[in-house]
Amino acid sequence: MKCLMVQGTSSNAGKSVVVAALCRILSKRGFKVAPFKSQNMSLNSFTTPENREIAMAQVFQAEAAGLEPHHHMNPILLKPKEDFTSQVIVHGLPAGDMNFYHYQNNFRHEALKAIKESLDSLEKDYDILIMEGAGSPAEINMLDRDMANMPIARLADADVILVADIDRGGVFASIAGTFQLLPPEDRVRIKGIVINKFRGNLDILVPGIRQIEEIVGVPVLGVLPYDEQLKLPEEDSASLSEHKYLNRGQIKVGVMRLPRISNFTDLDPLEYEPDIGIRLVEMGDELGQLDALIIPGTRNTISDMVALNEAGFSDEIRQIATEIPLVGICGGYQILGEKIMDPSLKESKQGTVDGLGLLNVKTSFGNVKKIISQSQGQIMGNGIFKGLEGELIRGYELHEGVTNIKGSKPLTRVIKGCGNHPQSQFDGAVQGMTTGTYFHGIFHNFSFRRFFIDYLREKNGLEKIGFEVDHFEVRKGFSLERLAQIFEENVDMKIMDKILSIDS
Repeated sequence: MKCLMVQGTSSNAGKSVVVAALCRILSKRGFKVAPFKSQNMSLNSFTTPENREIAMAQVFQAEAAGLEPHHHMNPILLKPKEDFTSQVIVHGLPAGDMNFYHYQNNFRHEALKAIKESLDSLEKDYDILIMEGAGSPAEINMLDRDMANMPIARLADADVILVADIDRGGVFASIAGTFQLLPPEDRVRIKGIVINKFRGNLDILVPGIRQIEEIVGVPVLGVLPYDEQLKLPEEDSASLSEHKYLNRGQIKVGVMRLPRISNFTDLDPLEYEPDIGIRLVEMGDELGQLDALIIPGTRNTISDMVALNEAGFSDEIRQIATEIPLVGICGGYQILGEKIMDPSLKESKQGTVDGLGLLNVKTSFGNVKKIISQSQGQIMGNGIFKGLEGELIRGYELHEGVTNIKGSKPLTRVIKGCGNHPQSQFDGAVQGMTTGTYFHGIFHNFSFRRFFIDYLREKNGLEKIGFEVDHFEVRKGFSLERLAQIFEENVDMKIMDKILSIDS
């Protein structure tokens, strides 16, 4: 198996999309190619078909390669919590909460063992592995502890492509600095450079490209233009500042940007619904005039409930609950309930807190194992979803709390998965215009999403759209093909083929 690692001069340089582009290009050329990231730190995750949890970026890359995602594509996932602690996911299953010191000093051997096991497993099935690094490979305080960049490139005997983000400025300094700070044995692994997110006249850049090639002794393979037409999933909340939530359209849908927001790709499909304007509501903002409000997932429900109280949002949300639809997903669902109970302080140091009280449900964190499942359910037809009864929806579950319904009605009857509780056979709750669910990805179901949007349209005196075109799926397919096209048109693929030991 040939291994190529894509590293970056910084976080958010474009490593993930370059990996996806290469996976798409090579798979279309007939190669058995798979993505791989040894260690990812992200709150955007997904449940694989074998009910394991991996980062969303590797799911997108697997889709680009025409594959179902698998836990060996991301053997270590770190999900930040509080006090410099992360939940450590190994081969898709929780291994415990660890601080940085414990992880690096007491768990490092186990993590490397898992990474090696995944590499060995993938080698049996694939011709080419396109690996993704993390952050920068030249963090000199971390060179001996790095489990995502050059040490893994050595382990896989991988050549390296370095991606640099020109949009943030200082691109040539970042390239030269990366080479300068790497040990010589790692520096020689870098076989090419890709400059990403370029806007402007390429002729002006060419002299700098020639000089940087002389300085580092490695060719610049190409310059990728910034293309605003692309619709690609975000990897972590740090990129939300660049995420194009557009405040346009006649129907305004607010999304609470919780301090510990997770799985915000749940909301991506709404951006492509006609007449919909999405607005991220930051802590400290005013809710303003909205036609619906969505409270997304969170890595720490209790802490974010406290944050909503402190920001003065709780009373505002209660006031609008009789006027507009509210939807809570996973942690957002728990927040909509009466109580969030954590007597053993498993979730937070705050213990038990009151929720918004808009759903007659109570959530408890105890000894129940984390629910990791791809799930299916049938809409019960309660609340605003009367008329959608019997509709099959799919999603995925990633939650540690369990929820008991008191007076609310369930959203779905669970066919596959867990839902509210392992013994409940139902998911979610509906009360008035307020809805909660544990199903991440619920808005990725075209029928559910369009029914919800048509409800908002009708409420605003607009005609229903119906179920003709899924604009999100059309845009996603276009973006994957466009990404591969941009890469092939702007990168020297002959040199890339030599690096990959492919006969052109």
